[in-house]
Formats: sequence, C-alpha cells, structure tokens
Amino acid sequence: MHEVDRVIAHRLQSEVALINQISGYIVHAGGKRFRPKLLLLFANALGDPGHHRHTLAAVVEFIHTATLLHDDVVDESALRRGKQTANALFGNAASVLVGDFLYSRAFQMMVSVNRMRVLEILAEATNVIAEGEVLQLLNVHDPDTTVERYLQVIRFKTAKLFEASARLGAILSDAPSDIEEHCADYGRAMGTAFQLIDDVLDYEGDAEVLGKNVGDDLREGKPTLPILLAMERSQPAEREILRNAVLNGEVERLSEVIRIVRSSGALEATREAASAEANRAADALKALPLNKWTKTLLEFSARSVDRKY
Repeated sequence: MHEVDRVIAHRLQSEVALINQISGYIVHAGGKRFRPKLLLLFANALGDPGHHRHTLAAVVEFIHTATLLHDDVVDESALRRGKQTANALFGNAASVLVGDFLYSRAFQMMVSVNRMRVLEILAEATNVIAEGEVLQLLNVHDPDTTVERYLQVIRFKTAKLFEASARLGAILSDAPSDIEEHCADYGRAMGTAFQLIDDVLDYEGDAEVLGKNVGDDLREGKPTLPILLAMERSQPAEREILRNAVLNGEVERLSEVIRIVRSSGALEATREAASAEANRAADALKALPLNKWTKTLLEFSARSVDRKY
C-alpha cells in the first residue's frame, strides 16, 4: 500500500492547481482503501511477479474516488469521513469536473498496463457503476422499491468495483478462468456485504465514529434494505410513517423512524444477509492456494460484518 500511495500521489499531479487541491483533499481524506487492498491481496495470493498491481490498485482507488465526488453532488451531502465533502467546500461544478479528471486519469493509467483484458474489465465496471447510480436515482423517494431492485443497485453501484478489483488480481497473475471467477465471486460478495453493513450503520451507528450523520440515507430519500424490511414487518400505522419518511426525506421524525426500524428486527435481518454474503466470499476462497494472503482475505470476510464504521 505504501507503493500504491506513491503512485496515487504521483498520478494526481496536474498543471491545474484546483485539480491538485480537490483530488488531493478527497483521496487523502482517510478512506479504507479496501478495493486496492483486494487487488493486491489476490495478486500476491496467486503469485503475480510484476509491478502493474500497484498501478491498477491506484486506478481502482481513482475510480472509486470519482464516484464519491459525483455521489456527494447528486446527494447534496455535506459530510463524509468526518470532514466536509468536496462539493461543500469547493462547489458542485468543481467537484464534478475533478471527478471527471480522476476517471480520465484512471483510463490513462490502465492503458499503460497494455493488457486488453484489463481494459475490458475496468471499462465494463465503470459502465455498470454508472448504471447503478441511475438505478439508485430512480429509487429515491420511492417507498415501493422492492428488495430485489435495491439489491440490484448494490450489485451494480458498490459490488461491481469490488468484483473488478479481485478479478484484476487474478488476471495479473495469469490465473486460469475458473480461479478468476472464484476471485470475482469473492469480490462481489464482499462488496454486497460491505454495503449492507453500511445500511445497518446508518440506523445504529455513532455519527462521530462513522464520519457522517446517522440517518443520512433517509434524509436523501434512499429506501435501503433496513427500511424496506421494516416496512414489510411493521403494523399499518408504523408502515405509513416509514413510507412518508422515504417519500419526503422527513428528518423531523428521524428518531421515530429509527425506533421503528430498530424494533422491527430489520437491522438484525440486514446483518444476517451481510453475513450470508461474507460466508459466500469465504467459500470462494476454497479454490485458491492456502497462504498468508488468502488467510488475510478470509479474515477480511469474517470481520466485515462486525465493523462499526
């Protein structure tokens, strides 16, 4: 990761001062860097001898960062990772354009690896992520969103880049296609588990630990899995409160909504769904050689459902 950070710092450089300022602010804002870590772990687990893994790990972080910049503008978010969002600090126009810069810089870097399969995976991933963003937009303020439709958003918007990161580690190692698919399965399942736990923390987390305000998803009118399950499990009067909260992004009744969601058992059910995905990820590792890298990946899957931020 030290080498990845070096690549990130080098490739962030631009002749335009504002690009340096904004991209540096968001990239160094304290993210988990889970996606680049996945790529490195799979590449090492499968014996990749080259140096391209550091470049591609930086690429997936740039793509992720670009989506964050665009997400925060769309969601009108003011806080991320305990700091002001770039759009709150620099304005929407600058944030969107610097997000575009990070996307295009990522594509410059992936071309330098000179492997068509790498380009195929990342081009598909960025396209699917964009589709996921639009799908999520269609769900906003829609209390009739189905669980299946919401899970599709997760698979497109969040899990796809996890999947691509894991798959790239296998590709760089020239792993056979069946091993590549097992790596992709791990990434997809872990990305889904990751988002489901984020959904849980939006209703039971600590704002200071989370680095964002509890209930932000509701403020933005996003019907995530906990509230969808709570509507299925609640009495008509409580269901109506939840529906109105999604329709109107009602922050005035946030404490009441949180109480209903917590008492319905929806958070436990969402955590169980995340645990099932984490188990699916662990199963995917059985096809890989047992070494310190795959042991770390196994530990990641075990810990993923217990995180607090």
